[in-house]
Amino acid sequence: MSEHEKINYVEFPAKNLEEVKRFYSQAFEWVFTDYGSEYVAFSNAGLEGGFFKSELCSSSDQGAALIVLYSDHLDITLEKIESSGGQIIKPIFEFPGGRRFHFTDPNGNELAVWSNR
Repeated sequence: MSEHEKINYVEFPAKNLEEVKRFYSQAFEWVFTDYGSEYVAFSNAGLEGGFFKSELCSSSDQGAALIVLYSDHLDITLEKIESSGGQIIKPIFEFPGGRRFHFTDPNGNELAVWSNR
């Protein structure tokens, strides 16, 4: 259900839509719906969104917003990301309230994963 003036959807750039579908479905069990050759939507991710065909990528070093996922088992999630083709760019570190790490998907988009455990 959409809520008035609340974040509803997020979109990422992606050079290779097939690779992005393979990575996120394998690492996180996201589900995809193709909308032509230039766009794919995802669900089963906590927040729905999509990937649009682009040579760009989303990086916090470039000023992009950082999307942060939650994990009950941070070490296991890190292993799933690496085995699915993601790259860890900031290893697990502690912060007040938990631990987290940052990774890039095969298209170069940066996300993070945190846990309070």
